[in-house]
Amino acid sequence: MTIAAKMESFLTRASWIRKMFEEGARLKAQHGPEKVFDFSLGNPNLPPPDKFREVLRDTVDSCGLGDHCYMPNTGYPLVCQAVADYIAKEQHVPLTAADVLMTCGAAGGLNVILKTILDPADEVITPAPFFVEYRFYVDNHGGTLITVPTRPDFQLDIPAMAAAITPKTKAVLINSPNNPTGQVYSADSLAELSRMLTEKSRALGRTIYLIADEPYRKIIYDGIQVPSVFREYSDSIIVTSYSKDISIPGERLGYVAVHPNAVHKKNLLAGLALANRILGFVNAPALMQRVVSALQGMSVDISEYARKRDLLCNGLADIGYEFTKPAGAFYLFPKSPLADDVQFVRLLQEELVLTVPGSGFGGPGHFRIAYCVDEKTIVNAMPGFRRAFEKAKERSFT
Repeated sequence: MTIAAKMESFLTRASWIRKMFEEGARLKAQHGPEKVFDFSLGNPNLPPPDKFREVLRDTVDSCGLGDHCYMPNTGYPLVCQAVADYIAKEQHVPLTAADVLMTCGAAGGLNVILKTILDPADEVITPAPFFVEYRFYVDNHGGTLITVPTRPDFQLDIPAMAAAITPKTKAVLINSPNNPTGQVYSADSLAELSRMLTEKSRALGRTIYLIADEPYRKIIYDGIQVPSVFREYSDSIIVTSYSKDISIPGERLGYVAVHPNAVHKKNLLAGLALANRILGFVNAPALMQRVVSALQGMSVDISEYARKRDLLCNGLADIGYEFTKPAGAFYLFPKSPLADDVQFVRLLQEELVLTVPGSGFGGPGHFRIAYCVDEKTIVNAMPGFRRAFEKAKERSFT
């Protein structure tokens, strides 16, 4: 055996997203890129704001001796302070630089958090559908991911989440706006979740953390607001990245913020800093830290994603697809016309339309469409979406 048995098993369950992305590369080579309509990967297709390029140039030009050296594992203090000042306005809770840790993206941040809080066999609860990598991240640090289905509109089912909590529960992990559904969890549901976690923590005699994964926080539509997790629950941790809102996923930069009133804040912050180092991240990228410190609150033109969303939703609704219109992010999660969502995704693939089965996200009977693509891709894919839908209906009746 050349690799670990666990990794061999993981390879058989590897992300459908990457599988479909790789299949897309094969089909594009075979048929030509213009004939393949790839909605598999949530890779932002909008350019970063003009301000990003301006600040990047100025930062590079001003780099001097020591500007590419090691720094505190938590990040540059001035950058952490800039982030803390912005979060305080966004979350309506005062923070200091000491409450912030700069990370290698949200993925790095999540692994740092889980390394810090999990003991072997601890459980992390997440509502399903969920981001596919969560299961691997939790396993990385000896934990077990427990999934709880959401309501039909993909809002949180708090009674079901309460029923899933056991003496082994260490955290609840939520992602809003959500990948893959685009749903934004309501303020009422977060308030209910906070009350439930407070009661359960008291009853169990241990802290249950609420981890909010928020890389799509600024990508929201129709005047909807993403409620503040910090205002609802003091033992909460926010993790996010700049990948989606300013379109720099390849730069791998994000942060973790700990609620200033968290019960075990001192140990938690110390653990996060140590985890950032011993996981091999050491510190977040130096150049990008200095760049984003001047870009707090900025985002790409969200109206462009809103236009793509409406174009896709209107086209699919006209064909007959059923879905909950996304309130944020850049994903649509329609119902599959076939009970077997993997089989339906293969029908779409025959039409050179690449999507991802909902089963991979813990949402069987659905499929995910990432609409962070050119508008012509959406328009030109509609005949394929229609033909696959009609084939599925014919199979359903035979």
